Amino acid sequence: MGGASNPFGKGGWQPERLGSLDGKTVVITGANSGIGLEAAHEMAARKADQVWLCRNTDKAEAARAEVLEAHPEANVVVVPMDLSDLDSVHGAAEQVRGLVASIDALVNNAGIMMIPDRQLTEQGFEKQIGVNHFGHFAL
Repeated sequence: MGGASNPFGKGGWQPERLGSLDGKTVVITGANSGIGLEAAHEMAARKADQVWLCRNTDKAEAARAEVLEAHPEANVVVVPMDLSDLDSVHGAAEQVRGLVASIDALVNNAGIMMIPDRQLTEQGFEKQIGVNHFGHFAL
């Protein structure tokens, strides 16, 4: 790291450093694939209750089944949310508010990149910045 000391200590950061998350609630955007799904597996292994905010609920439910197969004791709830629509973000936030008393961690994972043609969000923002930044900020 360019001569700077590693803030995570010898060997860098490892998932095992999370320890038990029993009794904690983690909200993950885009948990149905990629890094979000890997994070979901890590959280399930550490017994965190999870709320997944995903645009495609069919893919999210398939990923949820995968996590539950690996971690049968996991508690995972899927809430539909489209980060490209701030009304959807608001609705999902309200639904989460009704599901959990508090949120201990928020993993803002979902995102898009390299859209071939210029697209806009429901509110008229360029889609990549709308999804990757404005949607998560609004959440």
